Amino acid sequence: MKYLVIISTLFVIGSLIGWIIELFFRRFVSQKKWMNPGFLTGPYLPIYGFGVLALYAVSNIPLGITNQIVDIIVRILIIGVAMTVVEFIAGLIFIKGLKVKLWDYSKRKGNIMGIICPSFSLIWLVVGSLYYFLLNPFLVEGITWISENLIYTYFVGMVMGAMAVDFAYSIHLATKLKEYKEIANLRFEDFKKELKNRIKQLHQNKEKIK
Repeated sequence: MKYLVIISTLFVIGSLIGWIIELFFRRFVSQKKWMNPGFLTGPYLPIYGFGVLALYAVSNIPLGITNQIVDIIVRILIIGVAMTVVEFIAGLIFIKGLKVKLWDYSKRKGNIMGIICPSFSLIWLVVGSLYYFLLNPFLVEGITWISENLIYTYFVGMVMGAMAVDFAYSIHLATKLKEYKEIANLRFEDFKKELKNRIKQLHQNKEKIK
C-alpha cells in the first residue's frame, strides 16, 4: 500500500508540474500564446508523471557502485537515457496509435522520427541533473511523509480518477476523429483544431435533428 501511494503521488506531482512547465514554455518560447499543452482536457501531462517516476527510481535505487563520484556520473547518464526513452515511447504510441504528433523535432539535427533528438536529450540530462542534486532529497522526504499520513492520499486519488476519466474521454474523441477524417501524423495543434471542429459539427447536427 505504501509503495502504491508513493508511485501515485509522484505520478500526480509530475503530471501537474509538467503541465505548468509546458504551459509557460508554449506561451513564451514555442507558440507565443496561451494554450492547453496537454492531450487531455485537464491540467496534467502524464508523460511528465512517468518522467518523475523514472527520475525518482534512478536517483534512489542502489547501483552497487562504491565510488561516490562514479555513482553520481552513472546515475546522471542513466537519467538522461531514461527520460529520452520515456519521451520516445510516448511519442511513438501517439504517432502509431492515433496518428498525432504531440511534439515535432523533425527540423532538428539527429532526430529520430521527429520524436527525440540530441538537443532535447541534452536538455533532459540537465533537467535530470538539477532534479537529482536539488529536488530529490526534499521529494523523498515529502513523499515519505505523505505515505505515512494517508489522509492526504485522498487528493491524489481524486486527481488520478479525474485523469483516468479524462484520458478515456480524450482517446474516445481521438478515435472518432480518426474514423471521421483520415489523418497522417497530424501536428498536435492541428489535431486539437480538428477535434474542436468535429465537436462543433456534432452539436450542430444534434440541433438540426431536434
